[in-house]
Amino acid sequence: MRPADRVLGATLLAAALFAATFIDAAWQRSTHEPALQRTAELVTRLRLSDVVLFTEARYTRHLTQADLHSAFQDHPVALEHFPSGALLPPPRILLDRHEALDRKATSPD
Repeated sequence: MRPADRVLGATLLAAALFAATFIDAAWQRSTHEPALQRTAELVTRLRLSDVVLFTEARYTRHLTQADLHSAFQDHPVALEHFPSGALLPPPRILLDRHEALDRKATSPD
């Protein structure tokens, strides 16, 4: 048996196991569908705003209710304390491009 045959066998086994994860996920979803439906109804009835994604920092717990400055409470250029802060994108308002006003302004000579 050539080494390439072993690599091919391992690759095919990995591909089969990868496909099996999708089959298992579909089976698990159909099994737990009633519980998911009850949870969705509870969220609607209680009018919950969003889910708790992380339990570390208050600005990563509830994204819709986050204080945007609390991440920099120690220092404006402080490094992120919590790993979950690195997983969340910055707020959309910080990513918006603003119009360059320096070309329109005149110097007050």
